[in-house]
Amino acid sequence: MDRLNDYLNRSAESILAIASQDFSDQMQRAAALITTALGDDKPLLVCGNGGSAADALHIAGELVGRFLRERKGYHVIALPADVSTLTAWSNDYSFDTVYARQVESHGRKGGVLLGISTSGNSTNVVLAAEAAKKAGMAVIGMTGRSGGKLAPLCDVLFNVPSDFTPITQQGHLCLYHHLCDLVEEGLAGDGKA
Repeated sequence: MDRLNDYLNRSAESILAIASQDFSDQMQRAAALITTALGDDKPLLVCGNGGSAADALHIAGELVGRFLRERKGYHVIALPADVSTLTAWSNDYSFDTVYARQVESHGRKGGVLLGISTSGNSTNVVLAAEAAKKAGMAVIGMTGRSGGKLAPLCDVLFNVPSDFTPITQQGHLCLYHHLCDLVEEGLAGDGKA
């Protein structure tokens, strides 16, 4: 029980640290970038590895399906979802470029890439961000404290103030749930549908 309480307290402290860091400006900019892209039928591409790959799928599920509002589906693609592409490209070429290749295929000028990497140093996410910039896309990053190599490539960076992967991921969940809410609200126009 002490171990559980310690973990829960660390988690709560991390969420409070995120609140004190005040990501409100970044949140508004990220929501505006995504809302504009989706409103113009440009894609939101989302990628990450491991737990962050699951987060990418979670985000796409919320925005293709629904988060809190009944509305049409949005043009969102979770890049780790395409198992055939992931395995074929990684086997024949390199896992490092598996997301960059998909950005080359699905990315469009005016679209957005949301790259998630707790270290900020995942090579395939960093290379995807470089490919997105080359394609004229905006880049939003979700990382841990330092932001890593991903940070300078980001138009908007959410660098959760933690170096502990599970707690960083919990912070990402809170942030992207709020982001999904703002995107739905922004695309609804009236905030209701």
